[in-house]
Amino acid sequence: MGIRFILMVNKQGQTRLAQYYEWLTLEERRALEGEIVRKCLARNEQQCSFVEHRNYKIVYRRYASLFFLVGVDNDENELAILEFIHLLVETMDRHFGNVCELDIMFHLEKAHFMLEEMVMNGSIVETSKANILSPIQLMEKAS
Repeated sequence: MGIRFILMVNKQGQTRLAQYYEWLTLEERRALEGEIVRKCLARNEQQCSFVEHRNYKIVYRRYASLFFLVGVDNDENELAILEFIHLLVETMDRHFGNVCELDIMFHLEKAHFMLEEMVMNGSIVETSKANILSPIQLMEKAS
């Protein structure tokens, strides 16, 4: 399947966006998020952006005050996932203009919509920023 979950977390460890592509109970999600966030936030910038946790490989990247964490299968290409994270941030930057934590908090539905345009059932299906953003722009024109 590839991607199992995508998390956006602030520097304090608070989850701002969570998208799962496999079924987990709410308690399992809370426990998983807490373990992963503590593990990733405790690492320094000199360490690599890949962490193995349980049966996942976590690929993460920090942009300003937000950490983007992607949980993938162990056989997934880490560099491709880093590139996906960068594409996600660039797409949000293009729409919000230098995306920050507040943009995610106040426009959560748009952030989820962007993710849904890019990832379907754990597989990356769209990488064109224009194709990702065009439905959002059409919805904004209509409202």
